[in-house]
Amino acid sequence: MKRILLVEDDANLVFGIEYTLSGEGYTVILAASLEEARKALEAGDVDLVLLDVNLPDGSGYELCKEIRRASQVPIIFLTALDEEANVVAGLDLGADDYMTKPIRTKELLSRMKAVLRRNPVNMEEANVWKSDDIQVRVLEGTVFKNNKELILTALEYRLLLMLITHPKQICSRTAILGNLWDMSGEFIDDNTLSVHIRRLREKIEDVPAAPQYIITVRGVGYKWNAEVSGR
Repeated sequence: MKRILLVEDDANLVFGIEYTLSGEGYTVILAASLEEARKALEAGDVDLVLLDVNLPDGSGYELCKEIRRASQVPIIFLTALDEEANVVAGLDLGADDYMTKPIRTKELLSRMKAVLRRNPVNMEEANVWKSDDIQVRVLEGTVFKNNKELILTALEYRLLLMLITHPKQICSRTAILGNLWDMSGEFIDDNTLSVHIRRLREKIEDVPAAPQYIITVRGVGYKWNAEVSGR
């Protein structure tokens, strides 16, 4: 049973989300402040964090940074801040998704299932894939560059897998969105996908502004521009 940490101080919203998630078989751990959330994280592992931005004792952005220093647990921001700058800030801090209030519970469930889908590859495939100085240990869900582990979010990892499993082939933006969320992509736009591509390049590429691995095919999508062995 998946354990969901809900960090939110709006009692009405908490009631609705907890009721819905419990009905879907999730275990919901409640925290109304940063302090309570930290205690909950120290008390035991969670599978996903639903995180408000504005909390009584500080910002959810602060907690997101703390979590990312030690863990890659999926994080979805739930907030009334809907400006593009706020969305980008949340994603840049390592969040996997960002939802603005009012929250639609069916949409929330779909997004949660997407970010919880951590291992989309077939378990019969080879354990280690190599592409120049990049190594992907698919059964462990880890990525290395020059033998140094790269810290990727769950979404960045799935994005990398889609590109690297189609080396030298163009992956359209529509196909990428459909693969990442297992739906048509209505929950994210092209601008947000561009943010994820930029963040992945910053971790993968030697010079992100002049990428060697993740190449943009203007007007179409992206491709992994290197051979891959071990697949």
